Amino acid sequence: MSNTDNTLKTSIFTCAWCGLTTTKYIAEGAVRNHCPSCMHSKHVTDHVEGGSSTCEGRMSPIAIAVLRTGDWMLIHRCRRCDELTSNPVCADDNQLILMRMAVRPLAQPPFPLETLGSL
Repeated sequence: MSNTDNTLKTSIFTCAWCGLTTTKYIAEGAVRNHCPSCMHSKHVTDHVEGGSSTCEGRMSPIAIAVLRTGDWMLIHRCRRCDELTSNPVCADDNQLILMRMAVRPLAQPPFPLETLGSL
């Protein structure tokens, strides 16, 4: 097998959640670490230890965080070990899913909305 074949195999991945096959690299040249369709990921980096993780559990997208710069970050939780990670949103990510995640706290607050009227 030539080096080009090896590069091709390492530059794509198939999402374990939805089955989409996509490239690991986005248009800006950065490395993608989540599926652009369903936003799920695989736990391959250990952010606590700063190296690679042996967990390899499924990372579920649970929230959106907005940095001071205005950049959006996806917050993932590992279904196997519960580690939380944050990863930049990519330009070609599913915008509908991103917006659903961003408005979820407003649509489903942790308290009854009726209590706002009494404040």
